[in-house]
Amino acid sequence: MPGAQRIGDRWRAGTGRLAAGGAVLAAVAFLPWLSGTDPALTVLRARSADQAPTPEQLTAVREQLGLDRGPLPHLLHWLGGLPRGDAGTSWVSGTPVLPEVMNALGVSVTLMLATLVVTIAVAALVSTRTLHLGARRLLREHRTGTGAALLAALPKFLLASLLATVFGVWLGWFPPGGWTGPASMVLPALALGVPSGAVIGGLLEHALPATFGEPWVRTWHAAGFPPGRIARPALRRALAGVLPQLVPSVVSLVGGAVAVEKIFNIPGLGRLALDSALAQDLPPLQTATLLLALLGVAAGLLIKTVRRGLLGPALRGGELAAAPAPALRRRRSTGRLFGACALTLCTIVLIGLFRDPSQVDTAARLLPPSLTHPLGTDALGRDMLARLGHGALRTAGVALAVTAVSAVLGVLLGMAGQAAAGLTEVVSTLPAVLAGLLTTAVTGPSVWGAACAVCLVGWTPYAAQTAALLEQERATGYLRASISFGAGPAHLLRHHLLPAVLPAVVRNALLRLPTTVLVLASLGFLGLGEQPPTPEWGRLLSENQPYLELSPWTTLGPAGALILLSVLAAAGSPVHRNTRRTPC
Repeated sequence: MPGAQRIGDRWRAGTGRLAAGGAVLAAVAFLPWLSGTDPALTVLRARSADQAPTPEQLTAVREQLGLDRGPLPHLLHWLGGLPRGDAGTSWVSGTPVLPEVMNALGVSVTLMLATLVVTIAVAALVSTRTLHLGARRLLREHRTGTGAALLAALPKFLLASLLATVFGVWLGWFPPGGWTGPASMVLPALALGVPSGAVIGGLLEHALPATFGEPWVRTWHAAGFPPGRIARPALRRALAGVLPQLVPSVVSLVGGAVAVEKIFNIPGLGRLALDSALAQDLPPLQTATLLLALLGVAAGLLIKTVRRGLLGPALRGGELAAAPAPALRRRRSTGRLFGACALTLCTIVLIGLFRDPSQVDTAARLLPPSLTHPLGTDALGRDMLARLGHGALRTAGVALAVTAVSAVLGVLLGMAGQAAAGLTEVVSTLPAVLAGLLTTAVTGPSVWGAACAVCLVGWTPYAAQTAALLEQERATGYLRASISFGAGPAHLLRHHLLPAVLPAVVRNALLRLPTTVLVLASLGFLGLGEQPPTPEWGRLLSENQPYLELSPWTTLGPAGALILLSVLAAAGSPVHRNTRRTPC
């Protein structure tokens, strides 16, 4: 019977992967027709930059590419050539697609591996203190995770620009751009890996105190086991719930690091997919999308295998969980930090609301901070404090709405089990930019179109986390004991499963809130989201990023506001309380 169940789970997961991959490829195939623009016109302009093509030229392009037949024949023809190793030819350059895409994939995978090293190192640094203290005394207080929140709030493209300027141009330690050797991937890997490692480390830092509060840890501690002997299985148990976050946090960088690839002029797969989508060059875009989906599936299977190896020994101690674990209390310093950050942010926003964010003064361009302009002015002479204050509610409101919707979708799909596992693996590697192009083709460029695009791909970390926590929870002895005493699905969901899942998911969502702001900003920067002159925080970063070296104060205001927001999110996250009880 268990074997039949495993086969059924694998069949449902495989069906989900095929369905998700087919849906994504079909959506990409329809992109030129969804956009409402003539694909022949876009391709012709990409070829020759001709602003006034003649009808004869457009007709010739349609006949050459067979655009009159519609998107479905193109998709079927492209799929038919894949078994022969033929991914078609580029509509723009006329060159074979497969060699170009494989070269871009090699660059992106190399960068991904370097980023993974940085991510693991940063996550280890963030969580080492909690692991060290917890191994020596059972943690009963919940850490704030402020350091992780600060690092996680660093905008990747802003960090990339800063690293390229300081270590590439000023100091000359590393190449400021290009892809010429191992030294070329140091700065991009740092720009991508430091924020991602902070997210993973923050989640692990939050999971470790709950693990050290479990009964099996107290039992081992009372039996005289040394701290190091307790720390290893505790880390394995906590890591099993956090490990699935590596798929959306790191593997997705292969397709999602478009801004960093542009800053460092890296010929990666994400940049190739974006350029192909903007030019409506379907063959390379479809090939890149397929490789990203296959990469997500392979990474998901690898992570699942590693998790099963971690869960076995870790969960044997979970069978000792028969009494309530100690609650994790919040430190007083957390409340003081929360109050200080809230007061600072509210003061900045309130002062900014009394200023005009749209007043242009060309004589006051890029002025440094002063009494008249406390945060300086931008390239058009507009007051940065005013724009920061007026953009606060819109920025926080849209990001909170997107985060809430993504978290709810992730929990619901994560509870679906293997039926949604394949969908999660496929969607986790798709860039938000590609989703933005698809939604913009239907809704037009707008902030809510960008919000829908982020929701389409933003639920995957929460779904992966929910599925991992549920799998871990269902393997514990106290849950099986509850079932043996006659507990029904509703009772298990309310008293065991949801209390084990929701605090960790909410913590994850709050830690990712600044990242959501920046993803929305990147879509607006590409013309797919918030449109100027709206004073939105992420857009302020994007607009002023070119002036980072000349006028760094233009980015300090919005970057500081995002950091304050991330600290508020970390300090204000709900305290985890273990609700496991003895079934009776």
